[in-house]
Amino acid sequence: MKVPEAAARLTAEVLEPMKKDFVGKDEVIDLLGVCLVAGENLFILGPPGTAKSALVQNLTSRLEGRAFDYLLTRFTEPSELFGPFDIRKLREGELITNTEGMLPEASLVFLDELLNANSAILNSLLTALNERVFRRGKESRPLAAQMFIGASNHLPQDEALRALFDRFLLRAWCGNVPGERLRDVLEAGSKLSTQSPQRSSLRFQDIQALQTVLNQVDLAQVRPVFVELIERIRQAGISISDRRAVKLQRVIAASALLCGRLQARSSDLWILRSIWDTREQQEILAGLVNSAMTRWPAETGDHHRSRLSEGPDPEALARDLEALGERLNGPALPEADLSFVQDRLGVLEGRCQWVKETPKREWLLQLIQELWTRAKKSSKAP
Repeated sequence: MKVPEAAARLTAEVLEPMKKDFVGKDEVIDLLGVCLVAGENLFILGPPGTAKSALVQNLTSRLEGRAFDYLLTRFTEPSELFGPFDIRKLREGELITNTEGMLPEASLVFLDELLNANSAILNSLLTALNERVFRRGKESRPLAAQMFIGASNHLPQDEALRALFDRFLLRAWCGNVPGERLRDVLEAGSKLSTQSPQRSSLRFQDIQALQTVLNQVDLAQVRPVFVELIERIRQAGISISDRRAVKLQRVIAASALLCGRLQARSSDLWILRSIWDTREQQEILAGLVNSAMTRWPAETGDHHRSRLSEGPDPEALARDLEALGERLNGPALPEADLSFVQDRLGVLEGRCQWVKETPKREWLLQLIQELWTRAKKSSKAP
């Protein structure tokens, strides 16, 4: 059986264009992709103003289907998420929720400031996240949601919110980009504010069909490594319940599908770097996971996030160089802009030297030489 075409289209028509729109957010976007395909939940942590909401809104605008997003406060009531009681049914003595346009009918749900959830909606949310079921009194109905995304600028403190946090299988850190990339962020932000994302022909139903293929991904090759890695993570003091370990197999399979494979590899274990409960655990997990993955040589078709610890990401470098090339396509640049391009080229040239794969490194360096030539011609233009 072949990998469904929707997997390649999701990467080409949704995830890669998003990476061009959002500077320095590649990892968050990759995690959004695997969680969407796996039907699992993602929690995004980061300070205000780091594009957490914008990333999710951009994703939903590229896919055909219903999405629901809501900013939670400590006063949010269940009816604001799930819908009010149907007045007509209420007159007849029935307590039936009118869910039109609300969370139960959405294929993707985004809950901003998730950890503001109060006790009034906590139980409903826990059931929705874990079982994909909405219960209210005697009323019970399945949810359409394929994925829940929660965001916050802090981690949970009390036990009730820890239970809510635990319902999100993977966690993504979304911070400010390094200072040297701030100009790129400003330009990308200006484009986003004036241009709507190009909608893909992919529908949420297509993604749901992908989820049915997950069970056909062969995990036999990677399962012994996975079991050993889970044990090592537990020994390091990071808790992974059996339930979470079982669910992690789905995102491993999703990683393989997005790489065009029906067989999981050790390179698909990169997702285990994102099961942290605290920021301090990130470095520990990265060391353990990277050590497990690098015991096997890199192969064609590995997930590109699996070897990032060995050097810069060639795909990210290529996108940065492409953006500089677009700057040089137009008329002669002002001196300040040309100086920025030349400085950025120098930085990228230094990073490209550390790309491990020789063909990719040589291709990137050749592209840089071409851009240097074009930059010199631009500086001589009248």
